Formats: sequence, structure tokens, C-alpha cells
Amino acid sequence: MNNISDVVLVVDDSPESLGMLNVALNTQGFTALVALNGVQALAIVEKVKPDVILLDAVMPEMDGFETCKKLKEALPNTPIIFMTGLTEIDDVVKGFDAGGIDYVTKPIAPDEVIARIKTHIQTAKIALSAQSALDSTGSNTFCVSSEGRLSWATPNVHQFIEKICGEDTSPWASISKELAPWLQSENLEESSILTIHSFSSPLQIKYLGVQAPHHLFKIVEPPTSKTHLCLQEKLPITKRESEVLYWISFGKTSWEISQILDMSPRTANKHLEQIYKKLGVDNKTSAAAIALRLLERS
Repeated sequence: MNNISDVVLVVDDSPESLGMLNVALNTQGFTALVALNGVQALAIVEKVKPDVILLDAVMPEMDGFETCKKLKEALPNTPIIFMTGLTEIDDVVKGFDAGGIDYVTKPIAPDEVIARIKTHIQTAKIALSAQSALDSTGSNTFCVSSEGRLSWATPNVHQFIEKICGEDTSPWASISKELAPWLQSENLEESSILTIHSFSSPLQIKYLGVQAPHHLFKIVEPPTSKTHLCLQEKLPITKRESEVLYWISFGKTSWEISQILDMSPRTANKHLEQIYKKLGVDNKTSAAAIALRLLERS
């Protein structure tokens, strides 16, 4: 018998299926919650966090695939098992792409479903335990899907990203865009270092490997948190000028800076002109030397 606290949410527009699964789950000691459609399911998870979700793929209005995507946004670590009569490979792949972790075919065999539920709940609890251990040790680790979408991250990671993301209101979406093609690369190896250029300060992350279906990374923090803010605090320049100067200290060209900071090369050059004037220098080398000296002291 499982722990009585294990909660299973069953989402199916068929009352017959719901009734059959409700009996089977209760017999095994699970707490069963039922929803006739995706909207009801989303309302339930706002109040109760299930340990696993059984989700019908074919439902009116909001189908199982769309429901799955919305459920994963609310419950990224909760395993979702699709129940489907669709056995075409494209439909199976669509279910996994939506965030499903497994699927069973209809007509449902209760014993098979119970076995799958127990396995996925146990796996999820082990993963959660490992995540909690990382959280408590202040680790800088985070986990993403094969598409680069965030699955979980330790509090340290969230704090670090908030610190460097600046005005970016969707920093993880920005990170995902850079991660996705890299995760598809054939040259992906453990211990590889990737530099994310989405923010005003570069973000280096180390690939720790895959723990299917997730990829594990660790933020490589510099010895001290040297950001453009260090320059803004110590020099008579604006925030944007400090960002440009920061990248100048890395030897970046005006065109490269324009791409990193999402501005035109002409705008980058205008900021450079202001930097030269305020610092009393006449070239990038001199400006970079000043920036490097200040960053080294930070």
C-alpha cells in the first residue's frame, strides 16, 4: 500500500472512466481527485498539489495536450501520465512535448495504471529529495528540459539571476533561447562551459549531465560578483554607459555590444563617445584599462 498522502488527479471527460479509476485508486489507498475537463483540473491544482496526474488526451474545448502545458506551468515537478486511445507515434511525441512523462492506452487496465503511478510517484519523490538537499546546501544548480525550459532551480540560482537580469522580465525565457540549440548539439559533453549573453553581465554555466528527461547545470560564479554596477557606482556614467563599458573591458566590438545589449551599433558608438568624454580618454583601450582596474578592486 502507498502512503495515504499520495494524491492522484484524474482528468477525463468520461464519467465511466473516472468512476472506474476512482474505485481502483481508492482501493490502493490513494486519495483520488477528479476533473471532467482542463479548466476544472487547473482550478483544482490552485488549491491542492497532486503527486501525479492522469490526463485524458482527447477532451472537448481544451484538449489534453494544451491542458498538460498549463498544468506543467503550475506544477513543473509533478509527473503527468497521458491516457489515450491515440497510438500514432506523432500523438505520443506530442504528449511528451507537452510535458507528459508517460502514457497508457485505452481501454485502461487498472493494474497497469496503478503500477505506473507508483513508479512515477517514487521517482518524483527521489528527485524532490535530491532537489531539497541541493537547496539546503546553497548549491548553484538548476535543471531544464531538452527544450531548455526551466524545470527547477535552487534559491541561490533564482537570486543570482534576479541580480543580473536587469530589466528583463522573463530571464528564464531568454536563457532558454540560448540553451535550446546548444542542448541539441552533437558536441554536448559533461563539464562543457556555456556563456549566456542575454543580460548586461555574462552568465557562465557548466553542464553537469543528463538525468532523463532533464539536463543539469551549475552556475559558474566569478570569484567576486563583478558587474556593470561596479562601474556605475565608481564612475560618472549612466547605467547604459556602464553596461557598454563593462563589455568593452571584455574586448567586445561595438557591433558585438549592440547584439548583446539589444541596441543598434550606432547607439553603442554614441554611448562610447559619452564614455570617452566623461572619463577623459580618447580610445577603447584607455577606457577598458580604467574599467579593468576598477573591476579588479571590486
